[in-house]
Amino acid sequence: ETSPHLPAPENVEIYSYNFQSLLRWSPVPVENGSVVLYTAQYTTWFYKAWSGMGCEQTPQTQCWFPPELRRRRWTILLRLRAQLGPLTSAWVHTPPFVAETNTTLGPPKVDSVRASPDSLLVSVSPPFPPEPGDSLQYLVSYWENTTSATEKKLSESKTLFQIGNLKESTLYCFSIRVQLQVYSGHLLGQQSAPECHRTALS
Repeated sequence: ETSPHLPAPENVEIYSYNFQSLLRWSPVPVENGSVVLYTAQYTTWFYKAWSGMGCEQTPQTQCWFPPELRRRRWTILLRLRAQLGPLTSAWVHTPPFVAETNTTLGPPKVDSVRASPDSLLVSVSPPFPPEPGDSLQYLVSYWENTTSATEKKLSESKTLFQIGNLKESTLYCFSIRVQLQVYSGHLLGQQSAPECHRTALS
C-alpha cells in the first residue's frame, strides 16, 4: 500500500552572488508527469511570522529573494514545501542566512587600461552596486610577464588607480579582487582573470 504523503523537496539551498540571492532545490519526483507546485516562505530573527516570498504554488524550482529581503545584515530563515493536488509535503527549513557573510563576491570589471612608459592606469567597476557607507578596497596583484617574475601587490580604494614604477615597453599582467569591510571583518571577492598589457616606449 502506498503512503498518501508527498516527499519533501531535497537539496534545498540558498545561492547568493554579489548580494543577489535565490532559494533553489531539486524537483520532487512524481510519476505520470503531474506538476508539483512549490511554496517558499521567509521569516527573520525579528518578525517570527512567516511571510510569502512571491513564490506561492510555483512550478519553478527556484525563487529569487524579494526586494524587502535584500538587507545584508538580516538573519533570514526560509522554508519550502511541495504540493500535488490535495497532498502537501513537510516543510524543509534552511539554516540561517546572512548575506553579508554568506554571499560570494565576484571579481571587479576592468573597464579600461591606459599604458604609459612607467605605469598602467586602470579603471574598474565594483561587482555589485555599493551601498552608502561601503568601504571597498581593490587588491591588485601584478607581475612582469617573465618566468622568474615575483608578484607585487597594492591596495586601492578608488576605481581609477595606477600601477607604477614599471619598466618601459614591457609586458605586465595583473589580477584584481575586491575586499568589502563588513561588520564581522572582511568579505573577500573572487580574483579577476589575469590581463596583460605592454607599457609604452618612452
